[in-house]
Amino acid sequence: MSYEFIAIMMFSAMMVLLLTGQRVFAVIGFVGVISAFLLWGTGGSEMGFASAMKLVKWYPMLTVPMFVFMGYMLSESGIAEDLYKAFHVWMGPINGGLALGTIGLMVIISAMNGLSVAGMAIGATIALPELLRRGYDKVMTTGVVQGGSTLGILIPPSIVLVLYGMIARVPVGQLWLAGVFPGLLMALLMAIYVYMRCRLNPSLGPPLPAEERTVPLAEKLKLLTAGLLPLGIFTLMMWLFLSGIASLVEASAVGAISSALVAWQRGRLSAKLWNDVLQKTLGITCMFMWILIASLCFGAVFDGLGAVKSIERFFLGDLGLEPWQVLVLMQVSFLVMGMFLDDTAMLVIVAPLYIPLVQKLGFDLVWYGVLYTITCQIAYITPPFGYNLFMMRAMAPPGIGMTDIYKSIWPFVGIMLASLIIIGVFPEVATWLPNTYYTK
Repeated sequence: MSYEFIAIMMFSAMMVLLLTGQRVFAVIGFVGVISAFLLWGTGGSEMGFASAMKLVKWYPMLTVPMFVFMGYMLSESGIAEDLYKAFHVWMGPINGGLALGTIGLMVIISAMNGLSVAGMAIGATIALPELLRRGYDKVMTTGVVQGGSTLGILIPPSIVLVLYGMIARVPVGQLWLAGVFPGLLMALLMAIYVYMRCRLNPSLGPPLPAEERTVPLAEKLKLLTAGLLPLGIFTLMMWLFLSGIASLVEASAVGAISSALVAWQRGRLSAKLWNDVLQKTLGITCMFMWILIASLCFGAVFDGLGAVKSIERFFLGDLGLEPWQVLVLMQVSFLVMGMFLDDTAMLVIVAPLYIPLVQKLGFDLVWYGVLYTITCQIAYITPPFGYNLFMMRAMAPPGIGMTDIYKSIWPFVGIMLASLIIIGVFPEVATWLPNTYYTK
């Protein structure tokens, strides 16, 4: 039996088991450990333990619980609600203003948390009911929340980019800087789309009544500080890291401590809040660690079989494809897998195969990290099985059905595809900022 056939069997077994509804880390780890045992005997069965030890020694892994804690502390302490009130009074007079404010809220939440789950939860529970109550079109606003929530895996401090950096051995600081302009570009395109639709059809997003827009300037400025607090924490954290004063882990610790101090300063740091935040942080962090342990084991077996070289030979030798054609095929495969897997699972399953191939093709791994992340964003919200679609169905208020959710997302899929093409054709959108900073 050839090693290529064994690799195909491993991947097929993994996909079949995932379709049964089993947990991702359990499937990947099971296939990896059993394959290692069958191939190399009792010595191979220790690859799972070796993968766990490798992960424990990954010092940058400490950033994950810090960033997750920071995001949950800021969101659970009511900062997100304060932010939305600020957008309410500042953007309310404009047609579609609250929808534009929701996109701004998603950008700030992304800078607070780095996970799309947080943006989705806050948008669906805080922004969406308010938009519907104000007479906004339910299909458009559902799309705004879903599209905006995906920004959390691109705008720093993106947890996904941290994990990509660990696997690809690329500096996380470069990846974060590379995600800034693409993330803002995508948010800007979403805002332009919403503004133009509401300008052409004002009934989709009516302005607030005059009596609600009459808010004293002092109150407006006070509400505005709600947005400055999380941005201030983010700026402090990035400055400490990029200036070399603190390491990535130390900067993340500063962010976590600062978020707790902000909650305390606003009188919201209770025992219940502390307990809830710690529980959610532990749950998300453990999920990441289990998936990484399983994927490291699976990737080690694949590497031992020579699967990476086989894929390289198949694309470049047997099919005779050009580098750009291979890159497009890889991104299409991410879109298909995204219908069944979340972004972390896709990264840890496929990255050990694709990253060496990307290097062989001569592409910049920092730039490719941004392309990968945008492709995950698209896969996250693409029917019929996009991960975010079902999250929205679970969180959406009454009156929004699955048909509405499916209809709402296509304009935002188009915006993300346009962003992907722009960054693919003009890599400088992603690479200019990190290259400029690190050259200095």
